[in-house]
Amino acid sequence: DVEIEKSNMLMIGPTGSGKTYLVKTLARILQVPLAITDATTLTEAGYIGDDIESVVSKLLLAADNDVEKAEHGIIFIDEIDKIAKKKETRSRDVSGESVQQGMLKLLEGSEVEVPVGATSKNAMVPQVTVNTKDILFICGGAFPDLEDIIKTRLNKSSSMGFNADLKDKYDDEKNFMSFVTVDDLREYGMIPEFFGSLPIIYSLDRLDEDMLVNILKEPKNAILKQYQKLLELDEVKLEFTDDALRSIARKAMEKDTGARALRAIIEEFMLDIMYEIPKDDSIGEVTITEAYIEGTGGPLIELRSQSVPRLEHH
Repeated sequence: DVEIEKSNMLMIGPTGSGKTYLVKTLARILQVPLAITDATTLTEAGYIGDDIESVVSKLLLAADNDVEKAEHGIIFIDEIDKIAKKKETRSRDVSGESVQQGMLKLLEGSEVEVPVGATSKNAMVPQVTVNTKDILFICGGAFPDLEDIIKTRLNKSSSMGFNADLKDKYDDEKNFMSFVTVDDLREYGMIPEFFGSLPIIYSLDRLDEDMLVNILKEPKNAILKQYQKLLELDEVKLEFTDDALRSIARKAMEKDTGARALRAIIEEFMLDIMYEIPKDDSIGEVTITEAYIEGTGGPLIELRSQSVPRLEHH
């Protein structure tokens, strides 16, 4: 007779650390409907923009209008940090605190009237009632200035005396977000009740060099595999040396946009190769070296033995 309640989550992590990707993968493995929505489009009721309930109608759409199925889905609300209270407001803040308050009932579980097949309610659209008590809400955000708030709080606790923390104890800390508390988020501009309905708060680490190298080559649709496939169409084998991958990862670290930076960097180096290689029929294999990425040399090119006729393109 025990009813198991869900625990909504708040996911904090720097840009490009895979928040959205994580949720997508989760929904795919669990085979539940998933709706991803941006908190930036939500406004308080009565203003132009998405109503808070439109989030649920997106989920209903993802569940092919099957209410039963939708009631066990996942809703991911991205960019949740953008609905923080503005510090000093002289204008009406229609996408701030009021949206957080409007979300409270939704997160805890309530019966919501949702239009079928449309995002806004009007007289012409049939409506169904969806109960949100078993829908898992995951809120995600990068919370860009939160690190400074956490830093200030951690450094405040450092003081003089024997057992005191040292001032520079946290200077080398890479992942400040892992120290986050509800108070930091309140300081950021999220209302206290909001965390009542988001009991689990966790942070994703910033990606380090090793992770970025793995992202380049491990996943099923890894960027390197995509390029290898493209060159395979021209019957050219593409290889990357490990040093080259490390070099690419280091360049990506400098850009500070997480895994998103990888593609931009590889595009830059692959552009010439993608254009030049297919023109020359005698090239069989290209190896991208660290020297090429660092700009001190070129890629290694191996010619195919002349006796092998290349397939003609028809």
